[in-house]
Amino acid sequence: MVKNRKRFILIASILVFIAIFSRLLGTYVDWLFFVETGYSFVFTRVISMELLSGLCFGAFAFFFVFINIRLINRLEFPTPAISINGYATFTLNPTRLAGLSRLLGLLVSLFIGILGALWGASLWDQILFFFNGVSTGLSDPVFGKDVGFYLFRLPLYQSLSSFLGFILFLSLMISIVAYTIKRGFHINRFQLFIAKEIRIHLGVLASLVLLKTAFGFYLDKFDLLYTSRQIITGAGYADVHAKLFVLNLLVVLSVIAGIAFILAFAKSRFKAAFYPVGAVIAVYIIGMVIYPNLLQNFKVTPNELDLERPFIQHHIEFTRYGYGLGKIDLKPFNVSYDLTVKEIQKNDGTIRNIRLWDEGPLLKTLSQLQQIRTYYKFTSIENDRYRIDGKYLQVMASARELSYDDLPSKSWINEKLVFTHGNGVSLAHVARITPEGLPEFIVKDIPPTSITKDIKVSTPEIYFGELTRSYAIANTRIPEFSYPTSEGNVYSSYKGSGGVAFDSFFKRLVFATHFKDAKILLSSDIRADSRILYFRNITERIRKATPFLSLDQDPYIVISGSGKLYWMVDAYTVSTHLPYSRRLRNRVNYMRNSVKITVDAYNGTIKYYLSDPDDPIAKAYSTMFPGLFQDFDAMPEDLRKHVRYPRDLFKTQASLYATYHMSDPKTFYNKEDLWEIPSHAEKSMEPYYLIMKLPGEKGEEYVLLAPYTPAKRDNLAAWFAARCDTPNYGKLIVYTFPRDRLVYGPRQIDARIDQDSYISQQLTLWGQRGSQVIRGSLLIIPVESALMYIQPLYLAAEDKGGLPELRRIIVAYENNVVMDETLEGALQKIFGGRAPAPTPIQTGAIFRPTGVKELAGEAARTFERMMQLQRQGDWAGYGEQMKKLERLLKDMTKE
Repeated sequence: MVKNRKRFILIASILVFIAIFSRLLGTYVDWLFFVETGYSFVFTRVISMELLSGLCFGAFAFFFVFINIRLINRLEFPTPAISINGYATFTLNPTRLAGLSRLLGLLVSLFIGILGALWGASLWDQILFFFNGVSTGLSDPVFGKDVGFYLFRLPLYQSLSSFLGFILFLSLMISIVAYTIKRGFHINRFQLFIAKEIRIHLGVLASLVLLKTAFGFYLDKFDLLYTSRQIITGAGYADVHAKLFVLNLLVVLSVIAGIAFILAFAKSRFKAAFYPVGAVIAVYIIGMVIYPNLLQNFKVTPNELDLERPFIQHHIEFTRYGYGLGKIDLKPFNVSYDLTVKEIQKNDGTIRNIRLWDEGPLLKTLSQLQQIRTYYKFTSIENDRYRIDGKYLQVMASARELSYDDLPSKSWINEKLVFTHGNGVSLAHVARITPEGLPEFIVKDIPPTSITKDIKVSTPEIYFGELTRSYAIANTRIPEFSYPTSEGNVYSSYKGSGGVAFDSFFKRLVFATHFKDAKILLSSDIRADSRILYFRNITERIRKATPFLSLDQDPYIVISGSGKLYWMVDAYTVSTHLPYSRRLRNRVNYMRNSVKITVDAYNGTIKYYLSDPDDPIAKAYSTMFPGLFQDFDAMPEDLRKHVRYPRDLFKTQASLYATYHMSDPKTFYNKEDLWEIPSHAEKSMEPYYLIMKLPGEKGEEYVLLAPYTPAKRDNLAAWFAARCDTPNYGKLIVYTFPRDRLVYGPRQIDARIDQDSYISQQLTLWGQRGSQVIRGSLLIIPVESALMYIQPLYLAAEDKGGLPELRRIIVAYENNVVMDETLEGALQKIFGGRAPAPTPIQTGAIFRPTGVKELAGEAARTFERMMQLQRQGDWAGYGEQMKKLERLLKDMTKE
């Protein structure tokens, strides 16, 4: 018996030691990461608050349960007699039972104390919010409390209520079970007898449970402001005029019941003790369930609009506040189809930036033309803009990252020491195409080459990206693979400041233990100045540094003015505690894009910039972590030019504004003017970026657009725009169309395209020839006071390896629908005359040199590109350029 107990204690001690050691080791590795990134103050603030709150909650839970168990142990065990087969009888030693009881009580108390510590540590952010919250200047319409109370204080009150309820209920159950085992309850002639000490103990615990219930009813009043209903979110007429009064009554009744219970229970008046409890339950059932339902069905429902009008108004106003919809500028857009060639040329900045390449086809094309090697991978296509040759141009970019899943040889040396980074980006104009229907690249190949002096990539290595999910060790005795050429591979060595240096044997031991990889400790290729790079995935890296920020799902890569690569990430401050605001699926009902984040793709340096200084949650974080956020103006100018309005937030706002543009409660209640995001190709249209001139503005700017149609109708009702360029960044505008005329929507344009005999015939012929016809996204382009509809057509071979080629462009304007090989040709068919003249970079049409001199120059440049591709071993690109050279030579013979 003694040996088994000692063995159990030894095994338990070893397990506890391993758990504590693993936790401390992980904490030290995290500390080194925070020191590397320069945010050690965030780590110390969070860890100190976790320790302090965990200690307080754990100590409270331990001592509260331990004291109750000590009170229970005052009652001695009865001396039990155990009979075996009716022949032998022996008794257990009461002293030994008491010792076991005390040991078990200590273990139970320790276990609950650990649970309490973990619970308290998880509330570190709520505690910091509680002490660092700010006033918003906006009060709720029912209780008159500042919204800051709900954002920063109420969550902690609710967590404390849950914690106290858990500890009290657990203590009460432990006490009842223990007293039952110790035979503290006696029943004689259907009458219950309980010792006075037990009555007082249990009575106090039960009274505390009732007092905690009173506190819970007090907090439940505020929960009424989050009630989800068919029409609104928040307290309605029945809540305010029935439930609110009942909850106030229940608070008082619960306090009275708690006092009455202890007084009656201590005097063995058990029935009298439970009468007040029964009264609380009865009032709850009648006042919170039956009466509100009767009031709702017989008074509110027949007069719903009149009675619920003020609450509908609250719901509209707070939802608009919660998602930043209150400052939307509403403007009329009087559609008129009187565009001339001169006006088309005047809007050349818009025309030459119409996006002809969809993200899906372009990603597939990039993967075949620019991936270069199988172990490189493009994960997504991002829209951005650059100023090239003095022109403001929209581009599509993608980072060429290293895919560890596709490495030819997956040895530890290859995965951790040799193949450590991706290489460069591909950058293509949104509208420029080659004669073969392929994208015309601005930046391409390995090492990256650019056709313009305005964009150069001087540091193409990508050590931190979207695919880098494992650690790497850089600057070792083994050269790192940089990029392949036709003559052989080029190697390099990491010279950055990212990661942690292996400047001591202790650090190597720590990381070998943490990553469970002895090779880190044993490898002779690792030097004292080698650096281990971990948390290399940019999303994981940011979340590790600032776990309290919600991140956008669409990071994008940017080329800085100095040629370095940076990741741009949008971060959100969110809450689930804004009164009367509609909840999303994840229960969020407050959302702001208050922080812009940059991550150096080479060094992993993270910088946070405050883009919305008026956001109260961002203000609270700034107070919690002084120095974490920099002013938005502190962002380098070459990066600030690439800040864009996040698509995820815009989609949420556009979806909500389709309903919440109705500010009148009656209109909202009847859904008289409900909008929706139109569907195209059997799915909702995605918002799209565009360089265009907004009505009334003098120059082009980068905007994010989304159209609206009336609910269950196909014509357009409005279009929503978010401005992306400073100084107008973040301004939202909705342009509404006249209701007295038809403005074609996407489905109607699709139907007109399908009804066009020439287009329909061509699509059928291409399909019969074994080609897959891919109809691109339909873009609605505002130009002056008119709308143009643009849809690209791609052809690809039926097999999975088919390369999408942009072969036709469909343009719809007023009652005209035309299709041509180029956007310029389509516009000429509609408007006559000549559309904006093509230039090598600045056009949405195919650039075709004319004249022997121009053709010879283009042929020489094509030949140089052929030789470069041959050296790199890119035979697909080599063949493409050879075809282009052949066409140029034929054109020269015609001149």
